[in-house]
Amino acid sequence: MSCLITMSQKELHRLELIQWIRGGSLTVVEAAALLRLSRSQVHRLLQAYDLDGADGLASKKRGRPSNRRHSEDFRNLVLDLVREHYADFGPTLAAEKLLERHRIAVSKETLRQWMMEAGIWMSRRERKKRVFQPRGRRDCFGELVQIDGSLHWWFENRGPKCALLVYIDDATGKLLHLRFAGSENTFDYLHATKAYLQQWGKPIAFYSDKHGIFRTTHASKKDRTNGLTQFGRALYELNIDIICANTPQAKGRVERANQTLQDRLVKELRLRGIDSIAAANAYAPEFMADFNRRFGKAPRNPKDMHRPFAAHENLDGAMCRKEVRKLSQSLTLRYDKVMFILDPTDLATALAGKKVIVCDYPDGRLEVIHEETSLPYRTFDTLRSVHRSEVVENKRLDDMLSIVAEMQAGREQQRSKGGPRRTGQTDHMFGIRDGSPGIRWSSRDGSKPLRN
Repeated sequence: MSCLITMSQKELHRLELIQWIRGGSLTVVEAAALLRLSRSQVHRLLQAYDLDGADGLASKKRGRPSNRRHSEDFRNLVLDLVREHYADFGPTLAAEKLLERHRIAVSKETLRQWMMEAGIWMSRRERKKRVFQPRGRRDCFGELVQIDGSLHWWFENRGPKCALLVYIDDATGKLLHLRFAGSENTFDYLHATKAYLQQWGKPIAFYSDKHGIFRTTHASKKDRTNGLTQFGRALYELNIDIICANTPQAKGRVERANQTLQDRLVKELRLRGIDSIAAANAYAPEFMADFNRRFGKAPRNPKDMHRPFAAHENLDGAMCRKEVRKLSQSLTLRYDKVMFILDPTDLATALAGKKVIVCDYPDGRLEVIHEETSLPYRTFDTLRSVHRSEVVENKRLDDMLSIVAEMQAGREQQRSKGGPRRTGQTDHMFGIRDGSPGIRWSSRDGSKPLRN
């Protein structure tokens, strides 16, 4: 009766030598030297071969569970703990936490095998790289506009590292607007979007990543406008949708355009000796015209999906930062540590105790409005230091002012950390720096920039 015998390479070598001994071509002493075994052990192998044949030389432990293995109850206990507390942990970290928190010692490799068999963990070989299939272009120009910011050394060693805000049409691949800015911030995006809308009109939707300028993590399920960012609120007022991509590959059109710009645009700026954001923004239209001539595609449908502004839509009024404030009985309100004192007009007096809207524009203008009516005001900055003229004769008052002056000298004067970052805003009234860290830069090799 034939049967299948599983043997290792070492066992096959032993079988060959045992057969040579029985054939008379090899002695027991010579075989013991070749196998590095004693003579008695070789004789035991001969007896096993004579009794069971080749099967007598195969290991009897093969295919049987180890005598040192953990019990099934212990294995199930460990897996239950992993499922309950460490389902998203790797085997190494899970083994550490089992020993630290539950006083259960188990090898990380043993735990790895158990978790793989239970379907809790997947080995690296089994993890398949996610496949991103190509998406076709949209049919019409202006149907979908991809936007993104690319932080790069656009001026190389000639100027600071800055961001380029890119607007590219999905249907044609044409650059529709470029703006250099100090960073990706709300005010610069409002600047750039306003210029884009003035030139082209309203697209159906913008397509962006999940940057905090476009998407908030505190959205409200009750009110659609309650959880929007300032940029999202501005688009909502103009009836423009914004779609956030889950992955960078989803907005590959603008990502690939950024790679091309980081190559071609950097070299063009170098050839022209451009080393400032203002000069780069002045050159951007010329570069876009050449880029679109080289790389632009014709849309499948010649219809332009950009829409004109409706009669009730106010582009300037939408493209700003808006915050709601409650007017006090003394006709004052606070915004970014500045007190705004409204002129006591008939309208302002009637609004005491009611809510008004503070509009903070990218160009530095600031308005307090109620139902599209601007309310005149004057300001008192609470961060400005107190300057005393002469020492008054009242000693107690003089001492108190001295204490106040010392407190103000030692106080770190900064704007509200929850207020807007004013990197992209020009000519604003908030002279004292905001809560964001200062922008310092050096050249790419770490040296100081060269200035004439």
